[in-house]
Amino acid sequence: MERSNDTVTEFILLGFTTDPVMQLVLFVVFIGVYFVTLVGNMILMVLICNDSRLHTPMYFFFGNLSFLDLWYSSVYTPKILVTCISEDKSISFAGCAAQFFFSAGLAYSECYLLAAMAYDHYVAISKPLLYSQAMPIRLCAFLVAASYLGGFINSSIITKRTFTMNFCNDNIIDEFFFL
Repeated sequence: MERSNDTVTEFILLGFTTDPVMQLVLFVVFIGVYFVTLVGNMILMVLICNDSRLHTPMYFFFGNLSFLDLWYSSVYTPKILVTCISEDKSISFAGCAAQFFFSAGLAYSECYLLAAMAYDHYVAISKPLLYSQAMPIRLCAFLVAASYLGGFINSSIITKRTFTMNFCNDNIIDEFFFL
């Protein structure tokens, strides 16, 4: 029997502090770390794409790991930044579900991608002379696609199960991270 959520339409995010000066300091710190994360991951992806010496399976996986990290850091940070400088400390039920879905999907995809990278390293160590034949780019692309697909299938199942439960208690949330 599936239940719908009729009781909660939004959640109140308490955040880190109510002191305006400290909120501004946190905003500057978070935007600085976010900027460094975005720029660092983009530089790494551009370097891997532009340097032909880095067109190996290991760097292909590293580039995809940077891509996942770029998006994963964009799941929470914009809402944290808005909460730091805004009086509105709420997030809609749909926004919370979307944030949960993408956070879980990217986290699961990263775990599967790390497993694929471990397999790549295993093949490189156990069959060094046959490595290029054992790990063609088609296999690497398949492993990356399977990582993304598996992560988001897992996330959709968990998100559906989580957000069809009734949330009838307090809608005030002390934390930004639910996983």
